[in-house]
Amino acid sequence: MPDFRKVRRRCALLLPVVLMLVGAAAGTEQPVVDTDRGPVRGRSHGAYSTFEGIPFAAPPTGPLRWRLPEPAPRWEGVRDAGAAGSRCVQLPVLGPGGPTGSEDCLYLNVTAPAGRGAGGRPRPVMVWFHGGGFFSGAGDLHRPDRLAVQGDAVVVTVNYRLGVFGLFGHPELGGAPGFALADQRAALRWVRANAERFGADPRNVTVFGESAGALSVCAHLTSPASAGLFHKAIVQSGSCSTTMPPRSLLPGLGTYEPFVPERRTVSDGALAAARLGCGGPTGVLDCLRRLDTGALATAELMQRFSLVSYGNSALPLEPRRALEAGRFHRVPVLQGATQDEGRLFLAQTLAAHPIGDEAAYRSRLELSFDASTARAVEARYPVSAYPTPAVAWATVLSDASFVCPTLRDGAALGRHVPTYGYRFSDRTAPNFTGLPEAPELPFGASHGFELPYLFTMAPLTDAQRQLADRMTAYWTGFARTGVPAVPGAPDWPRIDRPGTPVLSLAPGAGGIRAVDARAEHRCALWDARWPGVTASG
Repeated sequence: MPDFRKVRRRCALLLPVVLMLVGAAAGTEQPVVDTDRGPVRGRSHGAYSTFEGIPFAAPPTGPLRWRLPEPAPRWEGVRDAGAAGSRCVQLPVLGPGGPTGSEDCLYLNVTAPAGRGAGGRPRPVMVWFHGGGFFSGAGDLHRPDRLAVQGDAVVVTVNYRLGVFGLFGHPELGGAPGFALADQRAALRWVRANAERFGADPRNVTVFGESAGALSVCAHLTSPASAGLFHKAIVQSGSCSTTMPPRSLLPGLGTYEPFVPERRTVSDGALAAARLGCGGPTGVLDCLRRLDTGALATAELMQRFSLVSYGNSALPLEPRRALEAGRFHRVPVLQGATQDEGRLFLAQTLAAHPIGDEAAYRSRLELSFDASTARAVEARYPVSAYPTPAVAWATVLSDASFVCPTLRDGAALGRHVPTYGYRFSDRTAPNFTGLPEAPELPFGASHGFELPYLFTMAPLTDAQRQLADRMTAYWTGFARTGVPAVPGAPDWPRIDRPGTPVLSLAPGAGGIRAVDARAEHRCALWDARWPGVTASG
């Protein structure tokens, strides 16, 4: 006799997929999927459908401000999912302006290919965590239709709380719970509960992200709280070991460390509360929760609370130390950096702190490093080897802060799990940022400039589109099988020891090839000198 409970469950999961297929066949623009909180009506775009603005947690407003995410309430009827939900509270990345967005922002977006997956099999799920330094950005800024259609994957983009709303700490909170990362975990639990309803496999989830999104992926790799929520990880331009030397961008800036001890965040939170008039011995959180959004969304508070705390149950160890100790989830990892990571950051500070000649370049070295390291770096990065002093300094920052730390992490990961490294090397990549390039510092293959090759963001040349097609196939192939193998494309070497080549990604004949990135980026120098030896700061 059949088990009718299993039959009902299978029918319940199959019905949304059938509705999507029927909608696509009939040419309707409103496919409906029944999620675990209620049905949603998306939009058909021919080869794919989108379902935007789906709540994956209750609005963290009022008494829920600075609380771990709670389940989204159920809704009656069919919820329209034709537009993205509110972005989380943030300030303009550039220029003046007050806060935008809403604290009611825990929404995600699903992009699913039309029809059934290849061979009728469920598709892999790719969950994207956006960048923005943990104080800006949103999931809907990235359109993943290329990944969905060409890669035959279901892609989910996620909002998460930012700045003081996402990474605040205080003694009354018992520490710094990391609400931003908790929001991401809530989204992953939503994926686990709903992936089948969109024709995807909840047992084949890849988390991927760039910049702060990559740091998020790193945190989940090393967090006991994230166990079992994903099965593969892609880390783009933000490794567990990312740091930036003190005073490297502006004289008043200290060392940039994205992961900090929880006690530091808690201390900062107590000071901030007192400055906001909520410094009593008790009832501090109640006082802070009565403040309006604008009182908290200041430039100082959004920036100060943009660092991830460790030393708690969610993140016991500093992530780079966790990798060194082998204390991370055993899932395949694909990770990499762009060739000129540091140029984008440096370009935003050159007007205020120029590097006009060799003396200014040497001054930067002496401000950021101890005397011995400064001499060693100047010997390996002489100004005469670069078009301008600014390019020389940006190269130092790219190698020291991004490329070599990523390679160190790759070696640590590769001792335990299948690991693949890349370097995005297209120095003609489109500038999609809207930032002007300084004559003395062209952006080249700068931070984030691989994104238009994975998401629909900027026009590409024919050669760049061919590279985008290859990258899309590599990324989604990895999501499907754990191996970035593409028929007819160059093989991607697996990292199994320090010095293993990584795959350089650039357009044109021979643009995709294995390179010795450790040698090209002088990583022996940085492994010995940074971050172990620095100027005090």
